[in-house]
Amino acid sequence: MKVLHILDHSLPLHSGYTFRTAAILREQRRLGWETHHLTSPKQGAFDSAFETFDGLDFHRTQPSRAPWAKLPLLGEIELMRTLEKRIAALIDELRPDVLHAHSPVLNAIPAIQAGHRAGIPVVYEVRAFWEDAAVDHGTTTEGSPRYRATRAMETWAFKHADHVTCICEGLRADIVARGVPAERVTVIPNAVDAETFVPGGEADAALRRQLGLADAEVVGFIGSFYAYEGLDLLLEALPALIARRGNVKLLLVGGGPQSENLKARAAALGIADRVVFAGRVPHGEVQRYYDQIDVLAYPRHPMRLTELVTPLKPLEAMAQKRIFVASDVGGHKELIRDGETGVLFEAGNATALSDALAQLLSDRSRWQGMREAGRVFVERERTWKNSVARYRNIYSGLVPAGA
Repeated sequence: MKVLHILDHSLPLHSGYTFRTAAILREQRRLGWETHHLTSPKQGAFDSAFETFDGLDFHRTQPSRAPWAKLPLLGEIELMRTLEKRIAALIDELRPDVLHAHSPVLNAIPAIQAGHRAGIPVVYEVRAFWEDAAVDHGTTTEGSPRYRATRAMETWAFKHADHVTCICEGLRADIVARGVPAERVTVIPNAVDAETFVPGGEADAALRRQLGLADAEVVGFIGSFYAYEGLDLLLEALPALIARRGNVKLLLVGGGPQSENLKARAAALGIADRVVFAGRVPHGEVQRYYDQIDVLAYPRHPMRLTELVTPLKPLEAMAQKRIFVASDVGGHKELIRDGETGVLFEAGNATALSDALAQLLSDRSRWQGMREAGRVFVERERTWKNSVARYRNIYSGLVPAGA
């Protein structure tokens, strides 16, 4: 079985998207499949049209130099045209059995067009709906002409792909509701390599002093600072938590579009001295920062994106036997068993978040049981070995026996 994966971006860039991709590719190779990997022009500048990172090879697509390539709509059309030509060239070179296009739809449409022209089946893997991501990033509003056009593109891709996969039941239900036969939509859930995650260790004392966290109870978040993550709500909840618990500090590790807004909000709330913005840290250092945190917080806001999409962070926390609270959006409820593997609070409610954090910090007798339950859940239900095995039936149903 030879599979050509078409990706938005890849390693060496670090994101939940690239980590999920790398895990899928490695597990597919363990199954004996030959995988090839192409990134879209959104990967950015590159030194070579063929690069290797962490044992994985990537074909690159040169971004168009057309003067309209950076304009709204025209730029997206040009991106798809450029990517379709690159896919067609690789089809001629590699002769894959399956094209596997990963979100967004800007990858799916070129793959469907090039694949079907060559008589090759296409799988479209959806990690989030492009129209909903665009709403959060501020490039459109729900119900606008651009939103409706983007949604129509997604629906067209769902109906013309030979099979659709998605990361959770929320997305699957929405796709089926658009008129795609249920038997053509399969959930390949987010997962982790449990063996690569070790239970949290002792906090590094030198780093703790450096961050100004000595003797503090630490609530934390490690990841990208997007609006949907709800870090503004976490700031709103902090004053009440400090009033109840005393020496509490918030550690925010990472960066993103909301960084400056969050710093300004912390200052406006008068809690700037209680919030540590550590910035982005090297991947190899992340574990040291996790070890500084008593309770992780995943306060995602309620919206279509968070209601439908399951994130990786809570799974990674469970694999590391971390204690965390999370908002009760649909994506979290699909992963987390309230009071057993984590604690859920009412999404969008700063008081409920503050209460959940205070209760967890004041009753540590619950922690060991939650740590063990989270790890068992991951090992039994959310390993990449189990998730990637679901591709077997999909590919075999599309490719003649013996391929």
